[in-house]
Amino acid sequence: MSTQKEKERLEILQGTLDLLILRTLIFGPQHGQGIARAIQQTSDDALLVEHGALYPALQRLEDRGWIGAEWGTSTHNRKARFYKLTANGRKQLLKETTKWRRFAAAIGRILGAEAHEG
Repeated sequence: MSTQKEKERLEILQGTLDLLILRTLIFGPQHGQGIARAIQQTSDDALLVEHGALYPALQRLEDRGWIGAEWGTSTHNRKARFYKLTANGRKQLLKETTKWRRFAAAIGRILGAEAHEG
């Protein structure tokens, strides 16, 4: 049985997962599950990052040099890869944040136009 919160979850738009990961890592290194949990909690459970999308995105960001990774031990005493933002990742985060704020403002203007229509 699904809860109301699960029904109200939003699908992450293509291209936003990279931004969400970079933003989450601004607060410090984190393992994959911690990144997914932080995105879910910060979005008040509106966004759920599936493992099938998260790990390919982490690999892509690492390949681009925007994040680095090293092995460590999680709080549950398990071996895990911890990801951290690189200097290039910080620059990319700024670019992506600016782009998404412009995008959101444009969508807001379009949706706000309904209030002005007769």
